[in-house]
Amino acid sequence: DNMPLWQLGARYESARGNMSEDEVLDAMLRTASIMRGSVEEGLAGTSYSDRILPCQSSSLARAMNQGQVIPGDVLNKVILYVTAIMEVKSSMGVIVAAPTAGSCGACPGTILAVAEQLGKDEVEVARALLVAGIVGVMIAKHATFAAEMGGCMAECGAGSGMAAAAITTMAGGDTKQALGAASLALQNSFGMTCDPIANRVEAPCLGKNVMAATNSISCSNMAMAGYRHLI
Repeated sequence: DNMPLWQLGARYESARGNMSEDEVLDAMLRTASIMRGSVEEGLAGTSYSDRILPCQSSSLARAMNQGQVIPGDVLNKVILYVTAIMEVKSSMGVIVAAPTAGSCGACPGTILAVAEQLGKDEVEVARALLVAGIVGVMIAKHATFAAEMGGCMAECGAGSGMAAAAITTMAGGDTKQALGAASLALQNSFGMTCDPIANRVEAPCLGKNVMAATNSISCSNMAMAGYRHLI
């Protein structure tokens, strides 16, 4: 039938967790709150002795406020939120590994930033996360989002595909467009290896998370404009 992807995600989690769909939505609202808390913590500034990148989200926020970056509206906000979440992860703060810790910025950062830009409420954010989740289930079943098996673009690519479907749904896209955006995002993420500098999950992980996040926006717009995803 024409069941919305978020409802399919809720039904899946209901069956899997032996809980009602309303309880699933409540749980996702709590998850969204944790994600938002990670963004806020990151933007407030983080520090940790055993990491190789400094706190950079505050610098980006300052540059945005002072007009020192190329105007990008939602794109710059996505990069800001992705960076903030990744910095919380690298300072041993609380994040949601969606789908993994190494790719924890791409999907949540994109969804939260786009939701703010579109004026979406918390329920719509929770539903978008359910869309992302069911796409993640498809990836886990038919491929992998584990960097140990597929390289870090398996995890960042999965996060990008999940975000692409979620933000397409928030923008009013139908199921075909949402899955098309996810497909495009995954296709754009092939072919990179996992080789973190100094054996820390920071660089090039941050850049790859930003690339994954911006890729999801591009793929959503392509899908909404009718680009063919072929696969």
